[in-house]
Amino acid sequence: MGRSNSTTSRGVPVVLVCLGALLLGNVVIYLYLDSLQQSGDGDPHLTPHGACPPRHFRMANMRNCSPWLECPQVRTEVRKLKMIGQGAVKQVFLSEWKGHKVALSKLSSPEYQEDFLHGLSMLQALQGPHVVVLVGLCTEDHTLVTEYHPLGSLLNLDAVLAQERHRIRDTWQTRLRLALDYVSILHYLHTSTAGTRVMCDSNDLVKTLSQFLLTSDFHLVVNDLDALPEVGAPAGSLVRCGHRELTGEFVAPEQLWPHSDGQPFVDELMPGYDEKTDIWKIPDVTRFLMGRVAGGDVVHFHLFQINGECKRRDPHLRPSAMDVLSVYRSVYATMMRDSPGPGGSRDML
Repeated sequence: MGRSNSTTSRGVPVVLVCLGALLLGNVVIYLYLDSLQQSGDGDPHLTPHGACPPRHFRMANMRNCSPWLECPQVRTEVRKLKMIGQGAVKQVFLSEWKGHKVALSKLSSPEYQEDFLHGLSMLQALQGPHVVVLVGLCTEDHTLVTEYHPLGSLLNLDAVLAQERHRIRDTWQTRLRLALDYVSILHYLHTSTAGTRVMCDSNDLVKTLSQFLLTSDFHLVVNDLDALPEVGAPAGSLVRCGHRELTGEFVAPEQLWPHSDGQPFVDELMPGYDEKTDIWKIPDVTRFLMGRVAGGDVVHFHLFQINGECKRRDPHLRPSAMDVLSVYRSVYATMMRDSPGPGGSRDML
């Protein structure tokens, strides 16, 4: 009888320890989700590397904030090393400023000056944790300088994760966090202090992925803001992405020419649309981000309903970016809780 009571008394602390561990795990998950919420809805003047005053910057390897470089500094202190990219609007050069690697972008052709200046104005207005750090600008020379990210655009994701030094990161956790970053960026653009902005340089998957840079700690920042029209400016107005007919399944149905009776495309007759075109594309981008990694099928299962809602043909019935982000965060937290061991809860901390 005495032995039975002794066994019971020893069992009670074990139960309490288990309950305590469970409660601690839930607290950790809550705090993590709260940090995600704050990072998604924080001060637009916060940079990924800490708070800086307006018109100042701080890159990853800088201790203090510095004022944006202006024309004299851009011309004399930024040294071009080699061209690393060229598009219709910009040429991009790997450059150096006071020992720091930076990306210097120059207007490719006067034909695209308006796009270049729009992108520059958006970089200035939208500086925050989801946007590449603006280092300096010189509008007279049609030049801007941003933080350099050696892993390149999101197009490189699979190639980067295939490298031996990064292979350990090729997990559903890393990939789903990138999807969280992507949707967080859309939410930021749709609710920014610069108005509701639509990502128009997203007419196919490759073009969409090229708008984002992969940081060294495997997060995303949006880099190319040359085509970011505002919904509701003037009041109540919608947007159209370019002046050419869009085709294919990647773009939202409302972005397609509505007259399938053979009537030729006329830009002036094309109806406008809003930020829900970005929502339509979320499942396709997420599918790319998840790749074929172990556990990816479970992620897709949990995201099936919300991704289906993103693909509703009526844009008014699609969820907002915040709605999608809430579900993605919940799925991430649930799967982290249910996946103990390496890459599980420890990876979340």
